[in-house]
Amino acid sequence: MDTLFIPLSLVAGGLLAVQAGANAQLSKATGSPFAATTIQVVLAALLLSLVAIATGTAAAFGGLGAVPWWHAIGGVATALYVASTILVFPRLGAVVSVGLFIAGQMLASLGLDSFGLLGVLQQTPKPATLLGTAAVLAGVIAIVFGQKGATKELSGSKLGWMLLALIAGAVLPVQGAINGLLRQDLGAPFVVGAISFAVATLSMIAVLLVTLLLMGGAKPQLGGLRTMPWWGWIGAVCGATYVTTVFVAIPVIGTAAAVGLTVAGQQIVSLFVDRYGWFRLPQREISTLRFAGVVVLLLGVAAIKVF
Repeated sequence: MDTLFIPLSLVAGGLLAVQAGANAQLSKATGSPFAATTIQVVLAALLLSLVAIATGTAAAFGGLGAVPWWHAIGGVATALYVASTILVFPRLGAVVSVGLFIAGQMLASLGLDSFGLLGVLQQTPKPATLLGTAAVLAGVIAIVFGQKGATKELSGSKLGWMLLALIAGAVLPVQGAINGLLRQDLGAPFVVGAISFAVATLSMIAVLLVTLLLMGGAKPQLGGLRTMPWWGWIGAVCGATYVTTVFVAIPVIGTAAAVGLTVAGQQIVSLFVDRYGWFRLPQREISTLRFAGVVVLLLGVAAIKVF
């Protein structure tokens, strides 16, 4: 059974890179990344609700009132992550930011597994797991510094923004663990995913209102949605697949392995997105150092899972 979650986690991670391209188009069409993300999480919640109805598991929604309240708030992490990406990307650069997100994910995953937090089965880290995690982090460093301009982005007094990026990455495996607890409560993964995205929707609406009312953010312009390419809408499917796969995979293969595999899938697809300019994104040459970083990252994930 666990072997099934290896390719599923890789695919789910690859879909995150696809989601980024789709979200870029949706952001351009609406004139607001916050509005674009709000639309995506609404669609994901509706999609998973429909799947729950189609699979005959929608009755599990009725059990929500009996579960501990904090088992249902995993979706807040989505809003925190999205808001953080929008804040740190202009200040640290995309490649550096993503590198810090990955580092936060891996460190939080190792902590969840090592201490058995939030219902995750406690697993004493094996030497191979520690070595694999170190290899993933080394690969991330190579990917970051393999991108032109990364050193400049890290210069100056940006420690606070770097810390925010690490925290934003760390909340993703925490979200997976909390959603896993809700799955134990309700026993219906699609219902859990729908609840997670419903909470994410409320959180993103709050973020959107704060940016509009208190920070003078740009008002969404929905007219551009008519001319947006069809694939600009697939971010909801990608996000729903990622979130559902992670919280189902964590109890089976462990947090570090699940997150490591999704990170690997994301980086593999990102290489193609950057190299060929998929989803109307700028083409970027793939440096030898960045390519080597992805290879080391994959070897690290293999060490975590295989050994």
